[in-house]
Amino acid sequence: MALVFECVHTEGIAELSYLIGDDSVGIAAVIDPRTDVEIYLQLAQQHKVSITHAFETHIHADFVSGSRELCVQTGTAKVYASIVGEAEYGFNVEAVHEGDKFEFGKLILTVRHTPGHTPEHISYEACEKGCDEPWGVFTGDSLFVNSAGRPDLLGKHADQLAAQLYDTLFGYYAKLADGVIIYPSHGHGSPCGADIGDRLVSTIGYELRYNPYFQKKDRKDFVEYALSTAPPEPAFYKRLKKVNAEGPEVLGHLPVIPALAPQAFKDALDTKNTVLIDTRMMLAFGGGHIEGALNIGATPLLTIWAGWLIDPNDLILLVLENDNAVEKIAGLFARSGFTKFAGYIVGGMTAWDNAGYPLVTLPQMTVHELYTCTNKLQILDVRDPSEWNTGHIPGATHMFLPEIQNRAGELEKQKTVITYCATGYRASLAASMLQRQGFKDVRTIPGSFSAWGKMGLPVEKEEKS
Repeated sequence: MALVFECVHTEGIAELSYLIGDDSVGIAAVIDPRTDVEIYLQLAQQHKVSITHAFETHIHADFVSGSRELCVQTGTAKVYASIVGEAEYGFNVEAVHEGDKFEFGKLILTVRHTPGHTPEHISYEACEKGCDEPWGVFTGDSLFVNSAGRPDLLGKHADQLAAQLYDTLFGYYAKLADGVIIYPSHGHGSPCGADIGDRLVSTIGYELRYNPYFQKKDRKDFVEYALSTAPPEPAFYKRLKKVNAEGPEVLGHLPVIPALAPQAFKDALDTKNTVLIDTRMMLAFGGGHIEGALNIGATPLLTIWAGWLIDPNDLILLVLENDNAVEKIAGLFARSGFTKFAGYIVGGMTAWDNAGYPLVTLPQMTVHELYTCTNKLQILDVRDPSEWNTGHIPGATHMFLPEIQNRAGELEKQKTVITYCATGYRASLAASMLQRQGFKDVRTIPGSFSAWGKMGLPVEKEEKS
């Protein structure tokens, strides 16, 4: 036997999916596939295996599942999922239950019901044929490195789910051998759990000793901890939960984004139900951009912030750093369910400039300039609450980035606003949001709080009551 094992790390959404199988029999499965499934097809081809199973650990809320897409594109795979509790699917799935076993040559995957993050949640134990002890377990969103799945995303029965999560961790995982390797479906940066660790894998023994959830041995303490530590829930989670339950649209390829000449692009800006997204980095965006553009830079973080801030019914108009990036950008948008595009401007901002069309700028300040005039400005920290609580620039106001759309009225429009985050990415997005709301003098800080700290400038912390 030659075990086929590949972990696909999708940055931005911090999702971990797995191709696993046995090349001696030429078959494999994918666990929790993302929507742009080409990576699994390429890996399967490299390992000379056919993908026959697409396993879902639960109905996902943070990304569009690729299981249906994988089935169509392979022509051989079927979707396998749990239907425990209220889990319902609007497409064909093969129902799995506690104890079901799937053979891939000498590899055996066994289904384990591990509720808590969701009622239907399952995990998959991996062992060698003829051996009763697993060597690994694919934990989905139930157990993470240094964390566990949040129980509050259904919007109901969160205390009951937290209690089920306690039973899952102590009644199942804690009874596995210390050496069993855990393979979670998310890494650091995912809002599906609180403070997920940086490592992509761990062991049961290590988590029993150091994971804070395993230190809460009293059920009541555990439930209170699980409910109080959950990070802010992204606005798009409920939408994607519904999409994945009903069955994501099968595309057959990445979304097509039409190429528009400058005049056609300018005309499209006046069309109803369009949103303009500039995917360049903050310095280029600050130097000159089209009025009304949101600056969501072309990094994997685009998937999350597009999900937070864009209406899925809008048609997306794009400004790219270069035209060759169009396929990459389409994939980043598709992961959070955006497939409707009005087009991108051919030639980018250079073509817009050469056509003589107007520009808007977004000035920047250094941390030293900000330090010398902090009392004359509105300083806006747009990081998440946990980041804010670790320390912030003195005199700053905190407004978590997604809150700006509804809370911008708390700021003075006629007074300069300086936005900052950890490094500048979110600060530029926040500033572009304020510009769209009519703020005339908005500026950003390249390097943001990271640069502030590295220069040894003073940091303020809120006093605990």
